[in-house]
Amino acid sequence: MHCAITIRRFSVALVSTLAVLLGMSFTAAQSYPAKPVRVVLPFSPGGATDILARIVRQVLSEAWGQPVIVDNRPGAGGAIAGSLVARANPDGYTLYMPSGTIITANPHIYPKLPYNPEKDLVPITNLASSPQVIVVQPGVAARTVKDLIAMAKARPKTITFSSAGVGSQTHLASESFAFAAGIDVMHVPYKSGGLAATAVLSGEVNFTTANVPVAVGHINQGRMRALAVTSRKRISQLPDVPTVDDTIPGFENLGWWALMAPTGTPKAVTEKIQRDVVKMLQSPEVRAHLDQLGMDPIGNSPADFAKQLRQESGQWAKIVRERGLQVN
Repeated sequence: MHCAITIRRFSVALVSTLAVLLGMSFTAAQSYPAKPVRVVLPFSPGGATDILARIVRQVLSEAWGQPVIVDNRPGAGGAIAGSLVARANPDGYTLYMPSGTIITANPHIYPKLPYNPEKDLVPITNLASSPQVIVVQPGVAARTVKDLIAMAKARPKTITFSSAGVGSQTHLASESFAFAAGIDVMHVPYKSGGLAATAVLSGEVNFTTANVPVAVGHINQGRMRALAVTSRKRISQLPDVPTVDDTIPGFENLGWWALMAPTGTPKAVTEKIQRDVVKMLQSPEVRAHLDQLGMDPIGNSPADFAKQLRQESGQWAKIVRERGLQVN
């Protein structure tokens, strides 16, 4: 009898505690945000991640009635930004906005990362995706992907490409292209997609596989020559540019950008952020802006996003191993 009473008391206490915690979580979500929200980026200003972050900042600041602060923390393959967020107070006021490969590929490239994306971060939503575009300076002789491949095969290990850093989407897009084309090219990393594009413009490197938002303006103004986009189909922003698939059948590489939070952030808060982001992405003004940049809005659920992360992590593990991209 005594044992049964004890168990009942424990059960009542447990239920009461859970009710209190759930109530606190619900209250936190209802009042969120009550102060400025910081969004940490793993790149310097000027790249596609930064461009998208500025859109997110403006729209969510207006919707929330609180400042959204973009905090650029480049370096170490995203480890500086990622570990900062992983150690932050899990209250929803410090968020992470990485590009896809920073989360799915870098744990395989950098075996000694100071944080574990799978354990230390929780997915909120995939914001948007976009193909990349292979570009060269107009003075470069290559006018097609076939020309670039021929140049690289004639001069192994001498054709150079820039990226937003080791493990960035622009790095792995070029590595995927090189692997598919059977060429040996040299990687020159920078701290953002904007700086990687500048390296092409100045002639420091031969080419880059840039995110469309970074390159489209340079292409339209004649400062870059676009050789091909990495999607299976041509894109409306660059309708005259062929696909890599036209030369290497089956090739496709798409980048994406997301929001994540430190593990332990109340589920009610991350769900509210996801709902508000989806509402933002459904805005005609935001969709029009993203379309101009060559980005497709996504806004998937945390569960669907988590599934995507697991699938892509497995895919990149194989590519990293086959390309020998691990950094010790």
